[in-house]
Amino acid sequence: MDEKRLWHAVKIDKVITELNTNAKHGLDETEVSNRLTKYGINSLKTVGQTPWYKVLIRQFFDILILILIIAAVISVLTKEIVDAITIMVIVVLNGLLGFIQEWRAEKALESLKQMLALRCQVVRNGSPQTIDSKKLVPGDIVLLDVGDRVPADLRLIETVNLRIDESSLTGESISSHKDTAPLEENMDLALRSSMAWMGTAVSNGRARGVVVATGMNTEFGRIAHLTQAVEDETTPLQKKLAVLGKQLGIVGFSISILIALVGWLLGNPLKEMFMTGISLAVAVVPEGLPAVVTITMALGVKAMVKRRALLRRLQAAETLGAATVICTDKTGTLTKNQMTVQHIWLPSGELEVTGSGYTPEGDFKTNNGELDENTKIELGRLLTTGQICNHASIARDEKGWYAIGDPTEAALITVARKGGINDDNHGEFISEFSFDSRRKRMTVVEKSDGTLKAHVKGAPEVLLNHCSRIAQGDHAIELTDQIKNQVVNAYMGMAEKGIRTLGLAYKEFKPETKLEEDVVESDLVFLGIVGIIDPPRPEVKDAVNLAYSAGIKIFMITGDSPATALAIAQRIGLRATRAYTSSDIVSLSDDELKDLLKKDILFARATPEQKMRIVDLLQEMNEVVAMTGDGVNDAPALKGADIGTAMGLRGTDVAKGASDMILLDDNFATIIGAVEEGRRQYDNIQKFVRYLLSSNIAEIIAILFNIILGGNLILLPVQILWMNLITDGLTAVALGVEPAESAIMKRPPRSPNAELLGKTAFIRIFLLASYMGFVTLWIFHYFQGHAATVAQTMAFTGLVLIEKMNVFNFRSMRQSIFKMNFFSNPWLLLAWTSSISLQVCAVYVPFLQKALHTEALSGQHWLILIASGIPVIIISELYKWYLRSRERKGNFED
Repeated sequence: MDEKRLWHAVKIDKVITELNTNAKHGLDETEVSNRLTKYGINSLKTVGQTPWYKVLIRQFFDILILILIIAAVISVLTKEIVDAITIMVIVVLNGLLGFIQEWRAEKALESLKQMLALRCQVVRNGSPQTIDSKKLVPGDIVLLDVGDRVPADLRLIETVNLRIDESSLTGESISSHKDTAPLEENMDLALRSSMAWMGTAVSNGRARGVVVATGMNTEFGRIAHLTQAVEDETTPLQKKLAVLGKQLGIVGFSISILIALVGWLLGNPLKEMFMTGISLAVAVVPEGLPAVVTITMALGVKAMVKRRALLRRLQAAETLGAATVICTDKTGTLTKNQMTVQHIWLPSGELEVTGSGYTPEGDFKTNNGELDENTKIELGRLLTTGQICNHASIARDEKGWYAIGDPTEAALITVARKGGINDDNHGEFISEFSFDSRRKRMTVVEKSDGTLKAHVKGAPEVLLNHCSRIAQGDHAIELTDQIKNQVVNAYMGMAEKGIRTLGLAYKEFKPETKLEEDVVESDLVFLGIVGIIDPPRPEVKDAVNLAYSAGIKIFMITGDSPATALAIAQRIGLRATRAYTSSDIVSLSDDELKDLLKKDILFARATPEQKMRIVDLLQEMNEVVAMTGDGVNDAPALKGADIGTAMGLRGTDVAKGASDMILLDDNFATIIGAVEEGRRQYDNIQKFVRYLLSSNIAEIIAILFNIILGGNLILLPVQILWMNLITDGLTAVALGVEPAESAIMKRPPRSPNAELLGKTAFIRIFLLASYMGFVTLWIFHYFQGHAATVAQTMAFTGLVLIEKMNVFNFRSMRQSIFKMNFFSNPWLLLAWTSSISLQVCAVYVPFLQKALHTEALSGQHWLILIASGIPVIIISELYKWYLRSRERKGNFED
């Protein structure tokens, strides 16, 4: 069997022959067994799934973590066992935090399996039977009914009023009508009406189809392949921290070796110089940085959940904060995925219908206010016909109202309920002429009060040709050419706005009339037109405006029609002025498509491959791409994007499995809140990286210049570790939960190429580190006349106190700390108090005195140390004032 056969274009008898099956009797068990051996089970392969132990191991391959492990080994070799244990505890805790958060991210393909129908109806050996869908093989005859999920790709061979919801696969919001007629080979996937695709759902009617593809050979499986083929990429922050780690490692070991060697050559004892070298190496590397980054991101996960967004990877938030482009699906993302009648055209005038979705609450409004008597009569007749010519219903559960059956028909039921028309308006059902692609209309005949009534709905342009009269109040008048033109203008006007239109008509006739299509559906009375649309979510427009104010570009990429896409774009404030379709995209080279991506456009009828292509090209243009979606068709692009965002309530499991973040409330506005949270997290990571580096460089300056001056060892390796891991680590984590600054969403996204540490950052770090390092050096030499441990304790404690004062400088890179709410970050105050308390313990608690080589200090000592820390605040405030003055002149640097 040719797996790439275009079965939608093949006639039924030829399909049956090629698959060597029987449309009535199906396959026998022997043939099923043979084909099961040949084609395999009907399930998706879990290629590339990462085992749990690999997820755990990769947590320890960060460059900074590797440097820490090397430092721990050196500590063991030099018999500094306490130092080694401390370092390894930090390494292990960091790895476990990352593992716990990321393990769930490896479940994408298992989620794909959950979408498959577990049981299905087939015909084998001439009789219907229910089987596990995994045992389906090509050539099996499958029976479909309302509510069934299609278990494999089928070529339809019999249909009765069949409609299938394919929104999860194609993005089309309206259920697709299906029939058996062969089509042209180059027909788009969404238009292949002779096919039923695995994973889609039957919303109306019934059918019989022959299996043409199973498992990974289905359209569903092809998308699974695309999702598997996309490799995970490191985030911008990961790359920058890796570079920083390498640089610090090289600098640290180079300086330590150089200084130790020079000191030894100058006559200092070899062991002392070796310990000095280790001290410098430890001082250069911010041991607490990996743990602080991981803890901050983990706390960010909790902050995101409060905003109704669930992160599946720790680094997703910082990537989202850098997003320059959001590519969003339409159906179920920007819209509610609930078809709603919002416009009605009646012979007596036009009406607007309030309310949305399947909740049967709303009003009918005209430009003139109240409905007159004729309008009420015409509306009642139209709503009654819409309700009777219908197979759907609506119901309610704890989550709200939902549709049972075809969404478009459910919209007619909903609007009828709004108008007070209930199910008890039905007479006795007599006959039905079903909808198909040839007729483009549906008729239900009922018997009421001894009279037969035909209720008809269909495409307005088709229905008009079967009408000779039009309703006017409680009677009908001739449908003249002038009136017909008014009807045409009405439905054409709606269509241009992307609104789907349905015409409704009726006819009364005698019981003895022959119930033939040509008789029943002639001389109809035209009742009016309903305009149906999948309405935008009410909060989306404000979210779009906020995204634009934050400098983020938005592309709608949908499987829906161009007219509908543009109409929704206009209603929600997207700047798109033109829609490009699947065929347009195919005809464009990569360079031509890149030029288009610089304009305000949207994409309609896009295939999964094209969505991936758009995402890839945007990334080549150096954009950071966030992709939102909820369907199977979105999964490959979600996986390939820098940040894939799936809908939590309506999103398919495959979309969730391929994503980095899930919106728990399906609210597009939530992604903009998540962008703000992502920016806050990145800002805070920058703050504590700069804070930690200023502390570490201060330590280097103190040690380096102390050697130049020929002093004794100013700071021991264990004291440096205490500062870097314990006291600095606590305050750095607290900086990670600093609230967002007020203008965070009024600035453009940061460049993907922006350095983690820019020019002003280096100047700030150097200024503050220089003061802290040299004042520590002064304190040490000033107390050299005392016992060696006193001078060392003063230098050690003095540097800790000054660093704790310095942490307040990094709450904002521009704003004065005296204009900030001192209590807006209570965690920082708690961390600051804890750090100072721990340092007091380090000075006075006996076992810590022994471990850290400290000695008790007097009150006078503490006053000197506190006074030494005040200038670090003054230096920072002066530098912030300088930066603000430059920004007022239009010079913004970071």
